[in-house]
Amino acid sequence: MTPLINLLEQKTGIAQKHIASILKLLEEGSTIPFIARYRKEMTGGASDEQLRDFETVYNYSKKLLERKDEVARLIEERGHLGGEIKSLLEKAKTLHEVEDIYRPFKEKKNSRAALAIAAGLEPLADMLQSGVFERIELEQKALDFVNKSIKNRDEALKGAQDILAERYSDDAKEREYWRKQLLDYASFEIKATKGIKEDGLYAKLSGKSEKIGQVPSHRYLAIMRGVNEKELGVKIQIDMERVENAISQSQIRRDAKSSRGLILEAYLDGFKRLLFPSIEREIHTLIKERSDKQAIQTFGKNLTQLLGSPPVTKRVILGVDPAYRTGCKLAVVNEHGMYMDHAIIYPTPPQSDYEASLKVVKNLTERYKITAVAIGNGTASRETQEFFARLNKESGLNLHYTVVSEAGASVYSASKTAADEYPTLDVTIRGAISIAQRLRDPMAALVKIDPKSLGIGQYQHDVDQKLLEKKLTDVTQDLVNKVGVDPNSASASLLSYVSGVGPKLAKAIIEHREKHGVFASKEELLKVKGLGAKAYEQCAGFFRIREGKSILDNTGVHPESFKIATRLMREHEIATLLKDQLSQIAKEFGVGEVTLEDILTELRKPGFDPRESLAPIIFRSDLTDIKELKEGSIVSGVVRNIVDFGAFVDIGLKNDGLIHISQMSEKRISHPLELLSVNQQLTHIRVIEVDSHKGKVALSLRDL
Repeated sequence: MTPLINLLEQKTGIAQKHIASILKLLEEGSTIPFIARYRKEMTGGASDEQLRDFETVYNYSKKLLERKDEVARLIEERGHLGGEIKSLLEKAKTLHEVEDIYRPFKEKKNSRAALAIAAGLEPLADMLQSGVFERIELEQKALDFVNKSIKNRDEALKGAQDILAERYSDDAKEREYWRKQLLDYASFEIKATKGIKEDGLYAKLSGKSEKIGQVPSHRYLAIMRGVNEKELGVKIQIDMERVENAISQSQIRRDAKSSRGLILEAYLDGFKRLLFPSIEREIHTLIKERSDKQAIQTFGKNLTQLLGSPPVTKRVILGVDPAYRTGCKLAVVNEHGMYMDHAIIYPTPPQSDYEASLKVVKNLTERYKITAVAIGNGTASRETQEFFARLNKESGLNLHYTVVSEAGASVYSASKTAADEYPTLDVTIRGAISIAQRLRDPMAALVKIDPKSLGIGQYQHDVDQKLLEKKLTDVTQDLVNKVGVDPNSASASLLSYVSGVGPKLAKAIIEHREKHGVFASKEELLKVKGLGAKAYEQCAGFFRIREGKSILDNTGVHPESFKIATRLMREHEIATLLKDQLSQIAKEFGVGEVTLEDILTELRKPGFDPRESLAPIIFRSDLTDIKELKEGSIVSGVVRNIVDFGAFVDIGLKNDGLIHISQMSEKRISHPLELLSVNQQLTHIRVIEVDSHKGKVALSLRDL
């Protein structure tokens, strides 16, 4: 096997035969959702998440091996590629290690050491480093190096020390040692700058000390945002006495002569001037990468949970985009999420026109048989909820409502996507439609919006934007393909996330159905212009045609397995087939047992939407008032956002309450995502603190 496959096996734990298959499938243009779902026998049953991780490790490992080869070539060109260097390069597991090995051989034209070497002082540096000379002897020998470039003995010795300083700084073992020491034991010291705002966001971070190896990702990102905004300064503090002792013991021979002081002076200079600043930059890069990864991971899980929230089916929904002066925009969508009608009411200040607003809502409800209301959680949401609570109490309409995050609704309203979908409607009405549709089918509605505008996660604008974009695309693609998509009703935005489709083919699918009518079978997708055999192979299994020619068209069974599925239905009783019978049937049918098991699962639940197994959305008809809350009150709510330090929960107030991670469980947990998920309904939450002035409520799940 190749070095790459060996390395991938070490880093991922996936068997070599499966690694070879995964790489072959990727090279052939297969997507990760397709490989995870329909090539399980070839991958050992690796999930889409495992395959995404594999892809990351593969890209890094490939880069690592390429850099090793390049460094070996560069060192060989300089005539220094001996057996020891080769061995070190072979054992190196990170790019940091490879760069450390290469560092001494890099050309440094303008460094103090390079100038000293050019002046012929390298032999004197060797003498000094050996430690076998007394200081007076070295001073005498230094006179031999005085020339046009070197004016006197002291200048010669200083040049020799500069060479030693750079040698020490370039020593791979020393760099790795101090990198580890700083990560394990040092701290970030945070100080305020002259520009800090005393009541600002960063004031509470000033004067703090954070252990480098333990600083939470959200706090590091907050610190560095303060640095970028010139309100904070951050440095790594190190005990120089400890550094001096370590260098004396490890780098200078015990029997060194009186020149020992010159050697130590050179090494300390190398540490302070060269090695430490370099490692400090590396550590910031390392912690930033780690923090980015954690923040992006949290963002990705939040997005998975948000998009994977259960749809509200078989209801006509009234979407409400609240406002004060300009009124509340209303939009009606039917059971299928199709826009029906719109209106504007003024139940909130300054007009507070309850009677006229009631009349409009009553007319819409009677005309379209509205059974649910989705209220945006932005400006005037509180007053709008009060209107519907009063309406339910006094009118008998019984319009149960739920509050929906309207994050990104305005972004969608002004987008080209919204303009294409609703060209004749005002942007404000499009926002109300989006609010209704994100309750009806969160995934279908929210894929139209840039995930960074959805109000989930933390510090999304501070992390590596390319990594964030990739993670969000991967998360969306994996979820869309897990749920399945109806090509007869899906928008171009949703279709573009289907495995093997993309924006261009998504547009072609819509154009085809508008021109020729709905697809009656998956096979008809091959008639779409530009959708060839490879794209069909990748996408067909993820489409669900609700009223297709065959029951198989409304399942996740891939068309390549239709014959097997048909034979299975013909020869066996699907409902009563036992798992221990599958091995024998798989042999008879000439198909993998895992694939057969997946086919059986699909046949038992045609058209199954995995989101439907989640707890349904809770609607309410009354309202919570912060004045009614006190310590010990029990409330219910919906998790709106999860961050590393806690979860924000909508309990019917203007501002979301916070459950700090320390208040989530009696047991210690490492992250809120271990217990909670976005859009999760919590029925018993204890209030532990109320600040009516600031509108803040602290919540707890402990002791319940």
